[in-house]
Amino acid sequence: MEHLNYYKLLAKQYPNIDEVSKEIINLSAILSLPKGTEHFLTDIHGEYEAFSHVVRNASGTVKRKIEETFGDTLPVEDKEILASIVYYPKEKLVFLNKNGVVNEKWYRTTIYHLVLILRNAGYKYTRSKVRKSLPENFGYIIEELVQEKEVLESKKNYYKEIIKSVIRTERADDFIIALADVIRRLVVDRLHIVGDIYDRGPGAHLIMDDILKHHNVDIQWGNHDIIWMGAAAGSRACIANVLRICLRYGSLETVQDGYGINLLPLAQFAANTYRDDPVECFQSIVKNGHEFKERDLDLMAKMQKAITVIQFKIEGQIIKRQPSFKMDDRLLLDKMSRDRKKVKIGGKDYEMKDSFFPTVDYDDPYKLTDDENEIMDVLLINFKHSGKLQKHVKYLYSKGSIYLSCNDNLLYHGCIPFTDEGEFDTFEMNGKIYSGKSLCDYLDEKIRDAYFNQSESSNFFNRDIVWYAWCGEDSPLFGKSKMATFERCFVDEKETHKEDQNAYYMFRDDVEKCNMILDEFGIDKNRGRIINGHVPVNTKKGENPVKAEGKMFVIDGGFSKSYQKTTGIAGYTLIFNSVSMILVSHQPFEDHNVTIKKNEDMVPQEVYVKKEPKRLLVEDTDVGRDLKATIKILEELLNAYRKGLIEQTF
Repeated sequence: MEHLNYYKLLAKQYPNIDEVSKEIINLSAILSLPKGTEHFLTDIHGEYEAFSHVVRNASGTVKRKIEETFGDTLPVEDKEILASIVYYPKEKLVFLNKNGVVNEKWYRTTIYHLVLILRNAGYKYTRSKVRKSLPENFGYIIEELVQEKEVLESKKNYYKEIIKSVIRTERADDFIIALADVIRRLVVDRLHIVGDIYDRGPGAHLIMDDILKHHNVDIQWGNHDIIWMGAAAGSRACIANVLRICLRYGSLETVQDGYGINLLPLAQFAANTYRDDPVECFQSIVKNGHEFKERDLDLMAKMQKAITVIQFKIEGQIIKRQPSFKMDDRLLLDKMSRDRKKVKIGGKDYEMKDSFFPTVDYDDPYKLTDDENEIMDVLLINFKHSGKLQKHVKYLYSKGSIYLSCNDNLLYHGCIPFTDEGEFDTFEMNGKIYSGKSLCDYLDEKIRDAYFNQSESSNFFNRDIVWYAWCGEDSPLFGKSKMATFERCFVDEKETHKEDQNAYYMFRDDVEKCNMILDEFGIDKNRGRIINGHVPVNTKKGENPVKAEGKMFVIDGGFSKSYQKTTGIAGYTLIFNSVSMILVSHQPFEDHNVTIKKNEDMVPQEVYVKKEPKRLLVEDTDVGRDLKATIKILEELLNAYRKGLIEQTF
């Protein structure tokens, strides 16, 4: 028998026929359970309130479970109260107690209703999996209550007494919170974050805190995540980009409060260097609901200009030492005239909106001054030694990747670069050519090396690759001809601001091209679908988030408040359960207190529902395929026992 030594090793875990048979029976039974629900979000961009609420209501899945459980047997208002309890149990209980709603009868009724919802949420899981999701302090009690046996007269009093005892011992609030937490955990089996957790909004660090606590999550890196990962790995170019964007959007909470980055040296440098500069090009700071004082806005504008100039210098150094990046068109500091009043872009001269560049040496424009070097040294130490940032970035690496194949769905944030002719675009590095999947795999490897192999001599190059992934033309995380930061800052003419999208975006509605991508990544094109973010769907102009006859879902609809005037909504999310794929749109969400006090919800609207031909079971999933492979191995071990090739132990 082949691999006999392997089976002898496996026999230590399953020492006899009884143990092997028990596991085969258990795994075979799991295959027949319904597939768990998957929840897809993308382009969150630091909007913590909206993110938290969408995760808590599971894009309407919680309400669907409540409706399935009670139908017309409960008034609409009661069902809305139950939903808000599931979303925000602690806050809702405080509110209801203050308003005199809570008494013993209310506790009994609410606990009973939550138990019924929990039963409905947990029916597709094994008892073991449900048990593992229960909190230690109430695990036994909840497990007893969710067993559907109270129809037996002998059990009714038993269940009633459990609930009475919970109330009598003044543990009812904690018990309700525990039930709500388990319901939220069970309604979604797996959460997919399809990129761009960071930038624009103020709460990326809070979002990461929540993601770290989630029971089952994966992340496909977005280009805005990559610069934070690069910053944590020690890339000065990424650090400069991170700070420029935070200053541009007036969202310093993540940098300062979340990660403890000290911006005082940058502020002092900016205030001194640009003391008499009106910095008009940098005054249009996005306030994101903040009420900044005029002097604070002025300082932030000066800081933004200071770090922007530093960014252009550091990026210029990268472009010069990495000619394979083919980004010479981004070298613009040396294209400014000596008096800084004009700049040559694409062979044409343009007037500069700003001509004050005291730190830029005309003869060596990409050289940092001593002060700029010192600032970057201090910032580098801050980013490298921020414990919370490093913790969050390590999690992004452990749970993240450029793409993911999961249950016949291909998830990636940006694009798979195409040529105008409809072929996969190529990226050449060190004599090797990469495209499609090989390009994604190559960048994934180098991005990991940049963080985990920082002592290696090659890491200088790897950090440059991380920056390229943020803004390079052939990066699948970016997908544009250029990042026109310089032009947007210093040139009025809109023609210079244009960032041409990769040809991929012309082919998103082409079924053949979507099948070509699926085939490239080894996914069955008959069942496969692509789930994509990065470029907001312009709902106001009638753009459809469902592309290529349902082959692709583009679910960036504007979580970020700065996009919502353009998109007209507050984001798309996707639910994939055992019977259908459901795409929903969201309206802007301002404050969870509205849900707590008025039971109002950011009710998602179903914009697309694709029913499965048959209910999907665990056996139809990636986990199911793994279980089948395990069962086959166990059956071979069982055969070895029966033939006497391996001795049983008892």
